[in-house]
Amino acid sequence: MTFNWQNPYPTARIPLFARNAVATSHPVAAQAGVQMLLRGGNAVDAAIAAAATLTIVEPVSCGLGGDAFAILWDGHSMHGLSACGTAPAAWDVAYFQRKYGASRPQRGWDTVTVPGAISAWAALHERFGKLPFEDLLEPAAELAERGYSVSPVVAHKWAAAIPTLQDQPGFAETFMPGGRAPQVGERFVLADAARTLRLIGQTRGRAFYEGELAQRMAAHSAASGGSMTLADLAAYRPEWVTPISKRYRGYDVHEMPPSGQGIAALIALGILDHFDLSSLKVDSADSQHLQIEAMKLAFADLYRYVADPRSMEVTPEEMLDDAYLAERAKKIDMRRATQFGFGMPRAGGTVYLSAADEHGMMVSFIQSNYMGFGSGVVVPGTGISLQNRGVGFSMVPASPNVVAPGKRPFHTIIPAFLTRDGKPVMSFGVMGGDMQPQGHVQTLARMIDYGQQPQAACDAPRWKVNRDFSLDVEATMPAGTVAALQARGHMLRSIEDPYMDFGSGQFIWRMSDDAGCGYVAASDSRRDGQATGF
Repeated sequence: MTFNWQNPYPTARIPLFARNAVATSHPVAAQAGVQMLLRGGNAVDAAIAAAATLTIVEPVSCGLGGDAFAILWDGHSMHGLSACGTAPAAWDVAYFQRKYGASRPQRGWDTVTVPGAISAWAALHERFGKLPFEDLLEPAAELAERGYSVSPVVAHKWAAAIPTLQDQPGFAETFMPGGRAPQVGERFVLADAARTLRLIGQTRGRAFYEGELAQRMAAHSAASGGSMTLADLAAYRPEWVTPISKRYRGYDVHEMPPSGQGIAALIALGILDHFDLSSLKVDSADSQHLQIEAMKLAFADLYRYVADPRSMEVTPEEMLDDAYLAERAKKIDMRRATQFGFGMPRAGGTVYLSAADEHGMMVSFIQSNYMGFGSGVVVPGTGISLQNRGVGFSMVPASPNVVAPGKRPFHTIIPAFLTRDGKPVMSFGVMGGDMQPQGHVQTLARMIDYGQQPQAACDAPRWKVNRDFSLDVEATMPAGTVAALQARGHMLRSIEDPYMDFGSGQFIWRMSDDAGCGYVAASDSRRDGQATGF
């Protein structure tokens, strides 16, 4: 790939060129990763250190009780790790109907599936890590113990979450020092999390699922009306899986398999592969309309079929079949927006980081509490804030995604990876709920079809297809493009807040296949983040 190194979009950021690189949504987390590389660690060590630090410095988006996924190139081959939590044994449709009737909670203990992130750190380290596990968690523990200055984007979202979460068990005591959210630049201390991190490090995660921390979580659940038990925690294991992929313009795009939504990006790219996107101007209404319609087609199938793979009616291979996607592509009308239904395949709050080292190991890693601060529940004395991934289940008995004991919910967080001819090209991701597969499609199209360098592709204006197929666009999108999209019938709004609506990406692109690898890294300007390295 020969990039155009110009950046036509307003930004204060330039791409980083380095032999070793870490890109995250917070500078201190990126620096924690680089510390491990400088100490002789590898990209996995760097990713774990950065991930642990993000639970402290970006608690709105992730916590010690979150979920995680990773795609890793070990220097020779690719691996996928799913640490998506499972439903407690007590959960089924009848359980929620008895407690809540026709409604479902969005926060609180009855939205918490077994947290998977800690198991992901431990599993990655056991198989690929070089440095002692407890050393990787020490930068995060020290920050939690001594405190850190809260950054602007995090402070803004922290304050916005207070009205919704202040009454959740343990939340105010942990995240409202002085009865409010901390302000920009204010020092925040999370001392309980420091002890928890060190205990996790010393036991290689076992204390979280079987020991003292598990006992505290189970006791707090019982005391607060939840259903998670010690048995639920002890039974949990992460899974090594094979990523799914789709060829696009000679590159292979890799995503995690269901129950994640990464398949939506592959469907959209498989549809776009039937069009000559590069013949259209990069920011034109024609180019954006085509991408939007492909994404809508992908979402129509995603929301109909994707669930825990044990419950799906069709396989990922059937959903990604070339002939099927060619037929779906024919449904796109370049003159007008369309409300698509799902097809019939032939049956047969999040943080993302990327790390790469000079020996060729590359890690694409994502972890999340889901909605801001997740469930809002914090286990007293531990600093463990818990996700609310249970919201991803359906209550419709006929749905493949219906809630059931031990089942994994539909999941939004998705790391991604790019290869060509069996060789690694880029570890990347774009965090932000339903925006994630859309961010993958838009940034890949800009890099692959239009030759935009990673930072430019990252900074370019984005659109977002909503669940009702209405469309949000960033205020920086050209006015002529916006007007032309509206004229084609897109239900469209212009949005000023980019934090959740348009995601935030981190990209590390491998520049050579030589023994001394070189990378170009980018970090999204929509967050406080940084790409750093040496």
